Amino acid sequence: MQRKFPHLSKPIRIGNVYFRNRMFGAPMGGTDITADCTIGPKTTAFYEYRAKGGVASVTVSELVVHPETEGSHMYHLDLQTPGSLASFTYTADAIRRHGAIASVELSHSGQYAGTYLVDKEKKAGLCQWGPSATVRPDGREVRGLTQELIDDIVKAYGEKALLAKKAGFEMIMVHGGHGWLINQFLSPYFNKRTDQYGGSLENRVRFAQEVLDSVRKAVGPGFPIEFRMSGSELFDGGYDLEEGIKIAQLIESRVDLIHVSAGTYQRGFGVTHPSMFLPHGSNVYLAEAIKKNVSVPVATIGGLNDPQHMEEIIASGKADIVEMARALLADPELPKKVITNQDDRIVRCLRCFTCMAERAETSTRRCTVNPFIGRELDGMEIVPAADKKKVLVVGAGPGGLRAALTAAKRGHEVICCDQNAEVGGILIGEQAIPFKYEMYQLGGSLGRLCQDAGVEFRLNTKVDKAYADAVNADHIIIAVGSEPFVPAIKGIDAANVVTINDYHSKPDVITDDVVVLGGGLAGCEAAIHFARENKRVRLVEMNDALSPDANIRHRPILLAEIENMGIEVLKNHRALEVLPHGVLCTTDQGEQVLVEGTSVLCAVGQRSRRKAVDELWDCAPMVAQVGDCVKVSSITTAIYQGHHAALDI
Repeated sequence: MQRKFPHLSKPIRIGNVYFRNRMFGAPMGGTDITADCTIGPKTTAFYEYRAKGGVASVTVSELVVHPETEGSHMYHLDLQTPGSLASFTYTADAIRRHGAIASVELSHSGQYAGTYLVDKEKKAGLCQWGPSATVRPDGREVRGLTQELIDDIVKAYGEKALLAKKAGFEMIMVHGGHGWLINQFLSPYFNKRTDQYGGSLENRVRFAQEVLDSVRKAVGPGFPIEFRMSGSELFDGGYDLEEGIKIAQLIESRVDLIHVSAGTYQRGFGVTHPSMFLPHGSNVYLAEAIKKNVSVPVATIGGLNDPQHMEEIIASGKADIVEMARALLADPELPKKVITNQDDRIVRCLRCFTCMAERAETSTRRCTVNPFIGRELDGMEIVPAADKKKVLVVGAGPGGLRAALTAAKRGHEVICCDQNAEVGGILIGEQAIPFKYEMYQLGGSLGRLCQDAGVEFRLNTKVDKAYADAVNADHIIIAVGSEPFVPAIKGIDAANVVTINDYHSKPDVITDDVVVLGGGLAGCEAAIHFARENKRVRLVEMNDALSPDANIRHRPILLAEIENMGIEVLKNHRALEVLPHGVLCTTDQGEQVLVEGTSVLCAVGQRSRRKAVDELWDCAPMVAQVGDCVKVSSITTAIYQGHHAALDI
C-alpha cells in the first residue's frame, strides 16, 4: 500500500519495545479517580478508546509517586490500597490488547500540590513542598525539602515504576516539565538551594538524574523511559532554550526518549497547551533544537492535529515522534485515518479548551466535537436499529449533522435538509476568522462522514410544514439552530453594519476603523481578529464583564489577548444609535458617549429559531429538538444532544 504519510506511519523501536507508528497519545488525566485514588472503570474505558483508534502509545496521567508530600487527588499506586494495583493492571491490559503500548506518567507537583482538587479550599490543608522554602504568590507557604525527604521521593519514583511494570505497563514517563517538582529543581526561578541540588545547572539537574537512576534500577535495561521536559520555561527568571538543551544532554544517557514540551503550567497555560490564538506546532522549534544536540529520539507536542504538518515534522528531522492529547479526544481514530489515507475524514480539535475546563470544574471530561468522551462506558458502539425508520433532520449545523450521522449509522433512512448551500450551519461563518477555521472545517468533516454513512442531503431547502408533511418521516429531529439577535436601535440596518453571522459573506463592510457591539465570546474573538488585521477596534459591552460565556480555560487567554492587542474596551456602554461615524452609547451613569468608528459588527447574541420548531412539531409521530433551537448554547451541547436524539430512535 502506498502510504500518504509514510513517516508518521512508520514503526519505531524505543528501548526494547516496538511502537506501531510515530503518533503517541500524550498524558491525559482520567475521569473517575476514586476516593482511594485508584483508576475507575470510566477512566479505563477513556484510555482504551484512544488505543482502539490506532495510536502507538497511550500514557496514563498522573501517578503521584509520594502522596506523603503531594496530597493532590490524582492516581496513587501501592500494595496497601485494595484495588490499586488491580486498577492499573486492568487499564494497561485495556490499552495493550488493541496494539498500543501502555505508559504511565510518574509525577510530583511539588509546591503546586492540590492543583486538581475541585475543593480549592482543601489545598489550605495540604503541605506544599518545593526545592526551596518560599511563599507562593497566592500566599501559601512552601517548605523546602530536606535531604531525607528528597531521598524518600527518589526512592518512591523507583517503587512506583516497578509496580507499574508489574501491572503491565511497558513504558514509564517521568514528568520533568510544566512547573512540577522536577522542573522546580531544574528552574533557577524556583530553585534557590545552596547545597548539591542548587546553584549550577549541573546541581539543579541532579535531582532529575537521581530520579531517573531510581526508575532505571527498578525497571531494568531496555525498558523505555520517556522524560518529559519543558524545552524552555518561557518566562523571565526561568531557564531558556540554551539551558534546556544542556538539561537534555545531562539526562539523555539515562532515558530512551526525550519529550519536549514548553513553559510552565502556572505561568503560560495557553503556551504549554497552544490556544487557538497560536499557530499549530508553535512549540516544535524547541524539540527541533534539542534533537540537534542529543542522540536519543525526541518527541514534540503542542496543538498538533494536521497530518501533513506532522508528516513534515518527522520527515524533516525536527522530531522522531509527535504526541497529541486534545487531537485524540476530538478524533481517537486520527491515527487510523492517517495510516489508511483517510485524513479528509478527521474530525479536528478546535482548541476550545472544553476538555480541560470540564476537568477543572467537574473532574470529568467532555469534548466539544466527540460526544463519547468521558462517557465511554455509556456505549460507544452505534448498534443498528432493529426497526428501520425514515428520519428527517432539519438543519445541517453541528447538532443536525451529528444526529444525521448517528441515525444513518444505525441503519435508518436519513434525509438532512438545510436552507444554506453548504453544510455547517452557524459554523459556516467561522471561515472568515483564521484562528477559528477548524470550526468551519468541522461542518465539512461531519458532512463527509454523513455521506459515507448514506445520508441524503437536500441543501438550499427550507423545510416548512408542507415540506415535512410531504416527506412523511417517522421521526423528525429539528436542529434549525439560532439567528443573530439584532437590537432595536436606530441605524442598526445601515450599510456600514454587518452581523457576526454574515461577516464571512460581507467582509468588505468592515473598514479599518470598526466598532464591535457585544463583548460576549463571539464579539471578543471577532475583535481579536480585526486587531490582527491592524484595524482600530473598539469593543462595546453593555455589562461589566467580557465574555462570561467562555469556559474557565479559554476566557483568561481570550482576555489577555484582547489586552495584548491593544483593543479599546468600553464596558457598561449601551448602544443607542448607529451613525455613519460611530455608535452613540449611554453609560451606566447616563452619560451619552460617541464611540467612533466607520463600520460596525453586531455581535450582541443569538436567539433560538422557535417559530420553525413550533411549525414542525406535529409533522411526524416522534419529534425531537436539539441544539440552539432549544436554548442558545454551544457546539458541545448541540453535538451531544444530536447524537443522543438519534440513539433514541
